[in-house]
Amino acid sequence: MAKIRFMALEQLASRESSGAKSAKPSALFADDVFTMSKMRTYLSIEAYRKLEKAMAEGEPIDRSLADQVASAMKAWAMEKGVTHYTHWFAPLNGATAEKHDSFIDLLPDGTAIESFDGKLLIQQEPDASSFPNGGIRNTFEARGYTAWDPASPAFINNGTLCIPTVFVAYTGEALDFKTPMLKALAAIDKAATEICQYFDKDVKKVYATLGWEQEYFLVDEALYNARPDLKLCGRTLMGHQSAKDQQLEDHYFGSIPGRVTAFMEELEQECHKLGIPVKTRHNEVAPNQFECAPVFEEANLAVDHNQLLMSTIKKIARKHRFRALLHEKPYKGVNGSGKHNNWSLMTDTGVNLLSPGRNPKSNMQFLIFLVSTVKAVSEYADLFKACIVSLGNESRLGGDEAPPVVMSVFLGQYLSSVLDELEKKVTDRKMTPDEKTELKLNVGRIPEIMLDNTDRNRTSPFAFTGNRFEFRAVGSSANCGGPMIVLNTAVAKQLADFKNEVESLVENGVKRDEAIFQTLRQYIIDSKKIRFEGNGYSREWLKEAEARGLSTEQDCIPSLRAYISEKAKSLFVGMGIFSERELEARFEIKNEIYMKKLQIEARVMGDLALNHIIPIAIVYQNRLLENVRGLKEMFGDASFYAPQLENIRSVSSHINTISVLVDEMIEARKKANTIEDMVKRAEEYTEKVRPYLEKIRYEIDKLELMVDDEIWPLPKYRELLFSR
Repeated sequence: MAKIRFMALEQLASRESSGAKSAKPSALFADDVFTMSKMRTYLSIEAYRKLEKAMAEGEPIDRSLADQVASAMKAWAMEKGVTHYTHWFAPLNGATAEKHDSFIDLLPDGTAIESFDGKLLIQQEPDASSFPNGGIRNTFEARGYTAWDPASPAFINNGTLCIPTVFVAYTGEALDFKTPMLKALAAIDKAATEICQYFDKDVKKVYATLGWEQEYFLVDEALYNARPDLKLCGRTLMGHQSAKDQQLEDHYFGSIPGRVTAFMEELEQECHKLGIPVKTRHNEVAPNQFECAPVFEEANLAVDHNQLLMSTIKKIARKHRFRALLHEKPYKGVNGSGKHNNWSLMTDTGVNLLSPGRNPKSNMQFLIFLVSTVKAVSEYADLFKACIVSLGNESRLGGDEAPPVVMSVFLGQYLSSVLDELEKKVTDRKMTPDEKTELKLNVGRIPEIMLDNTDRNRTSPFAFTGNRFEFRAVGSSANCGGPMIVLNTAVAKQLADFKNEVESLVENGVKRDEAIFQTLRQYIIDSKKIRFEGNGYSREWLKEAEARGLSTEQDCIPSLRAYISEKAKSLFVGMGIFSERELEARFEIKNEIYMKKLQIEARVMGDLALNHIIPIAIVYQNRLLENVRGLKEMFGDASFYAPQLENIRSVSSHINTISVLVDEMIEARKKANTIEDMVKRAEEYTEKVRPYLEKIRYEIDKLELMVDDEIWPLPKYRELLFSR
């Protein structure tokens, strides 16, 4: 094993990149995407205009138009050498799914032709019985439907025409992320547009935008293949911390290694061809950790692009003899990987609603959207936590620069002072002219003070960063659709409530500007508990958060219960995003995924401990025994071999403890597996099985420091982190 490790390290210096240098990005961009400009080339003018109008207004596309689009799409794809197509969707297992079909069809005379019509474009019926469904259907009920999402353009990936779609059960219930997300985006469009009408009658549509920041690790392929835990779990279940890792802070924003640069160049080239506007790349804090980020896009498209990016990262990494790790915490003791979701709202007139304006009027609009978002997080903080917790993120949150699991909102010193001033100045009585003038002057000063934006708080899970909110708590392997559903639905509900409360005051004789001020003030007061500017890691904050009534629950499984709370049902069912059955299904699926991943980790830990670590420890122990026998024969005096005897005792103690703990863990797992209820089984795994992983790891990591490096069976952290 040591030989394999050292050979892998020696090969690093001599390997050359297999990736070609990138062409001009703008020339490559969207080359493999069936964009509107390509549609204009392949469609008749009449068909193109009908399609453009239908997409802009969200109208259904009739069969005749669908046939023309399908024919154009097929012609374009075949010109690029494509022979197959697939409906590309995102089931609730967190991955993407595709079933490839050939364009080939037979005529009655047996002649083969290429065929693809509107019926095949718009809807398909995949056999999807093995995807998570949370009890929505029985295992023997295989039927599900995929339906074309025209808002996300078709693209060519791995030689196949991919058509982004929603995925629903035979009964119409959502089995994916896209279906409810599209509903949430429609809800925030409606609610935000109605608020904008107070200030600008020209606004007819509001788009939620998203700019994700994808963090990931790279590890040499040979070392990866020598670590069963990395291959099967995505993270290291054991491994002593390297003497040097990130403590010198010399990797962050450092010079990118040549082999990694070659990988990044090919990754960016592939992304640009797929229409993914990646713009930024850099070293992250931990060794062998990196990040890429795009220009922000409309949220639905951005979510699709992030899913596509993750699979592309893995594909290109293999070509460069790397393996990409998207797990939130692949290595203990160094930074984990997140996927910061930078979210904002844009009008069809080009205004960012979360960017301060240049006058009191535009800034009052800005404050409505800012405060309503803060209020949404305050009202539904438990849901914001539930949408980001997972087994991987559970290990990441709250340490090594990741935000804590306790939800809070960071606004920065100046914005907080503005809200505090609004709270003091505005009352439910009629304002005097002097008060109104002073308030408008203060509001109008926001751009002047905001020139340097707010400071950044790495310990805040949800932070305002100048012209957007950054949902920092999202995990690196997550589908962005989950947090986008919660965020857009909650803010849409809050904006709708804001408008209703303003109109209610107006009906009672309050002028609209005063009604807006009064409602803002009440929202500021109601949401004050969620605002926090300090250190989210501190024990004082945990105590303060509890005193404020915020959830400080650290574990995933209890946090997931927010999905089936009455508040969640009222929000999602009331806004038409989920039915109660769909909510309960998602709750069960998240529990099941957590439990199964933990089950896999426990099995891998047991296998590694019993079949890799203990046998090697015994080999080393036998070497020590032989050494002691020789020293005893030569010198007789025990003082000459006392250290070896102590090592033998220590090794024996660790071996015995590991054996006992593994046996206990196996019994705990067997007992948990007898529980039929999936949620209760997940709870049992959390409480009774999970603690053994850390206990066994402690003993193994102690052995790693003692056993001869030449025979240790697994690549060590110093190799995994510094091979590039």
